[in-house]
Amino acid sequence: MAILLGLLGLFFPRILIVVLYFFTQWFSGVFDSILWPLLGFIFAPFTLLWYSVVINYFGGQWDGISIIGMVVALAVDFGVTRGASRNRKRRSWA
Repeated sequence: MAILLGLLGLFFPRILIVVLYFFTQWFSGVFDSILWPLLGFIFAPFTLLWYSVVINYFGGQWDGISIIGMVVALAVDFGVTRGASRNRKRRSWA
Protein backbone atom coordinates (compact mmCIF):
# COMPACT_ATOMS: atom_id res chain seq x y z
CA MET A 1 0.00 0.00 0.00
CA ALA A 2 2.84 2.40 0.82
CA ILE A 3 4.44 1.79 -2.58
CA LEU A 4 1.14 2.50 -4.30
CA LEU A 5 0.74 5.77 -2.38
CA GLY A 6 4.35 6.69 -3.19
CA LEU A 7 3.78 6.17 -6.90
CA LEU A 8 0.52 8.09 -6.73
CA GLY A 9 2.37 10.95 -5.05
CA LEU A 10 5.11 10.87 -7.64
CA PHE A 11 2.79 11.15 -10.62
CA PHE A 12 -0.28 12.86 -9.12
CA PRO A 13 0.76 14.70 -5.93
CA ARG A 14 -2.41 16.78 -5.63
CA ILE A 15 -4.63 13.70 -5.79
CA LEU A 16 -2.55 12.09 -3.05
CA ILE A 17 -2.85 15.22 -0.89
CA VAL A 18 -6.65 15.15 -1.22
CA VAL A 19 -6.80 11.41 -0.43
CA LEU A 20 -4.52 11.79 2.60
CA TYR A 21 -6.41 14.82 3.85
CA PHE A 22 -9.89 13.31 3.66
CA PHE A 23 -9.23 9.65 4.47
CA THR A 24 -6.33 9.69 6.97
CA GLN A 25 -4.94 11.74 9.84
CA TRP A 26 -1.70 12.41 7.93
CA PHE A 27 -1.85 16.21 8.14
CA SER A 28 -3.31 16.48 11.66
CA GLY A 29 -0.81 18.11 13.96
CA VAL A 30 1.55 19.03 11.11
CA PHE A 31 0.14 22.50 10.46
CA ASP A 32 -1.53 24.97 12.81
CA SER A 33 -3.96 26.35 10.22
CA ILE A 34 -5.42 25.34 6.88
CA LEU A 35 -3.55 28.17 5.09
CA TRP A 36 -0.19 26.38 4.67
CA PRO A 37 -1.61 23.10 3.33
CA LEU A 38 -3.83 25.06 0.95
CA LEU A 39 -0.91 27.11 -0.36
CA GLY A 40 1.19 23.97 -0.62
CA PHE A 41 -1.58 22.22 -2.55
CA ILE A 42 -1.79 25.07 -5.05
CA PHE A 43 1.85 26.11 -5.49
CA ALA A 44 4.19 23.39 -4.13
CA PRO A 45 2.59 19.94 -3.74
CA PHE A 46 5.87 17.97 -3.61
CA THR A 47 7.23 20.30 -0.95
CA LEU A 48 4.03 19.92 1.10
CA LEU A 49 4.23 16.14 0.89
CA TRP A 50 7.93 16.04 1.79
CA TYR A 51 7.43 18.40 4.74
CA SER A 52 4.68 16.15 6.08
CA VAL A 53 6.93 13.09 5.61
CA VAL A 54 9.67 14.78 7.64
CA ILE A 55 7.23 15.63 10.42
CA ASN A 56 5.51 12.22 10.48
CA TYR A 57 8.40 9.81 9.82
CA PHE A 58 11.54 11.66 10.85
CA GLY A 59 9.93 13.23 13.92
CA GLY A 60 10.56 16.76 12.65
CA GLN A 61 14.35 16.30 12.68
CA TRP A 62 15.99 18.25 9.86
CA ASP A 63 19.16 16.30 9.19
CA GLY A 64 21.01 15.81 5.89
CA ILE A 65 18.49 13.51 4.20
CA SER A 66 15.56 15.71 5.18
CA ILE A 67 17.22 18.86 3.87
CA ILE A 68 18.31 17.20 0.61
CA GLY A 69 14.77 15.90 0.13
CA MET A 70 13.35 19.37 0.70
CA VAL A 71 15.75 20.90 -1.82
CA VAL A 72 14.77 18.25 -4.40
CA ALA A 73 11.06 18.81 -3.69
CA LEU A 74 11.45 22.57 -4.11
CA ALA A 75 13.41 22.08 -7.33
CA VAL A 76 10.72 19.80 -8.73
CA ASP A 77 7.91 22.15 -7.73
CA PHE A 78 9.48 25.30 -9.11
CA GLY A 79 10.96 23.53 -12.12
CA VAL A 80 7.52 22.31 -13.14
CA THR A 81 6.03 25.76 -12.62
CA ARG A 82 8.79 27.46 -14.62
CA GLY A 83 8.42 24.98 -17.48
CA ALA A 84 4.68 25.62 -17.71
CA SER A 85 5.20 29.37 -17.89
CA ARG A 86 7.82 28.94 -20.61
CA ASN A 87 5.39 26.86 -22.67
CA ARG A 88 2.72 29.54 -22.38
CA LYS A 89 5.16 32.24 -23.48
CA ARG A 90 6.32 30.12 -26.38
CA ARG A 91 2.76 29.54 -27.57
CA SER A 92 1.88 33.23 -27.35
CA TRP A 93 4.78 34.17 -29.65
CA ALA A 94 3.90 31.63 -32.30
